Amino acid sequence: MNQKFPKGEIKSIQGRSLTIRGDDVDTDRIIPARFLKCVSFSALGEQVFADDRKELKGNHPFDLENNKGANILIVNDNFGCGSSREHAPQALMRWGIRLIIGESFAEIFFGNCLALGIPCLTATKEEIVKLQNLVEINNNQIWDFNLKNLSISNQKETVKLILDEGAYNMLFTGKWDATSQLLDEEEKINKTFNNLPYLNNFKQKL
Repeated sequence: MNQKFPKGEIKSIQGRSLTIRGDDVDTDRIIPARFLKCVSFSALGEQVFADDRKELKGNHPFDLENNKGANILIVNDNFGCGSSREHAPQALMRWGIRLIIGESFAEIFFGNCLALGIPCLTATKEEIVKLQNLVEINNNQIWDFNLKNLSISNQKETVKLILDEGAYNMLFTGKWDATSQLLDEEEKINKTFNNLPYLNNFKQKL
């Protein structure tokens, strides 16, 4: 599992892909409700798709040995529907997913992914099926995602992707990353802190 989490500007992602086929994969399938009681998100990566994986007895895409280390997920229509639980994108991120491409995404899931720095881009149904077939034929191939060109490509094929302007700008500028923005403003934060009377025993600044 890749535990180097997204940070700052996200203009490109490179890696291997895996697929989850089927429409309306909801957040309860991505991370079953019993795992919502966790105190932290740290162990969720091991539990992603827990019930589906148990049912498939080692044959789920997230269990297959040749998918280990893949960081790009190709899905179908309305992925991430159901409850608004943040645990779903957290579980995917902690398993190692850094980019999701699909026919469409549930709105809240899309927003939760963006807040974690996981781009969710769409393409036509035909392009997604083509991409899934290419990935499943050879899941060792390396794919290059280029935000500026809105595309993902291997050595032979390029698939054009769709992303709305707001999400594009947040990823391109790094503004999705509220924590990094806050840390970059440390000097201003300290200045404000030092000028707030109720945090300084009401001492008057000269």
